[in-house]
Parts: sequence; C-alpha cells; structure tokens
Amino acid sequence: MSYRHVLAAIDTTEEAREVLAAARELADEHKAKLSVCSAVKPLTHVYGGLDMMGYTQAGVSFEQEALNQARSQVETEASTVKVAAGDVHVGLGAPATYVVETARALGADLIVTGSHGKHGLGLLLGSTANGVLHQAECDVLTIRIHSDEA
Repeated sequence: MSYRHVLAAIDTTEEAREVLAAARELADEHKAKLSVCSAVKPLTHVYGGLDMMGYTQAGVSFEQEALNQARSQVETEASTVKVAAGDVHVGLGAPATYVVETARALGADLIVTGSHGKHGLGLLLGSTANGVLHQAECDVLTIRIHSDEA
C-alpha cells in the first residue's frame, strides 16, 4: 500500500518527537505529504462542570492563550522534521475527534499517533490512540512511546 498524505497526531510533550520521526520516515518512504495536528482540550473538558468560558486574562481567553502556546510548540517541533507552519493544524476539541476530523478534512490516508499503552480502559493503546483507531476512516499507525520510566 502506498500513502499520499500522512498526518502525525502529537501532543506538546517531548515524546511527540518519536511520533514525528516515525511519521517523517513513513512520509519519505512513500513520497507522501506530511502534516501535523494537535488538539487542546477545552477548559470545560479539563475542569468539568465549571463555567470557564467567561474568564479572561488581559482580554485574551485562557483557551485562546492555550491554543497560541500549543501552536507555537507544535510548529517548533514540526519544523524539526521539515513540516512548514502551514501544514500544522492546532485546534480546540477532544483530541481523538479533532485528529479524525483533521485527517478527513485534509484527505490524509494514514494517521500516525503515539501511545504509552498504560491508560485505564485504553490499556493497550491509550485513550486518544484508541479513540482515533475506532473513529478514523483511514489507516492508523500507533507508535509505542519509549519513556525512561521503568
């Protein structure tokens, strides 16, 4: 099978580098376009039940500031594997849903994501990776994150 558009789904941790490296390698092998996406959870998801939408800091919402910071971090990481800022997609939403919707909108035929394999019900894949796997209309490759923890 040959891929035309690979989407690397990352977060803003150092572990994203493993996912980006694998996605870049696959994109190069298939002569495919590489895009990167990341989602910022809405404050209402993080702090369930609290009405955080009205809070602002110097006229900028906390969520907008979180999006700005995430975009900056993701663009920096993406640049290390030669992905231009225009091919970086950062948005607000549930991570698995945002990744799948971004893949669909871009016409990606492979999503590359990472997993520690240690999360609750998603013990084998992790909650975001598991959600992507079950919602995606394209192929999904999950990269095992190698942490320094024992």
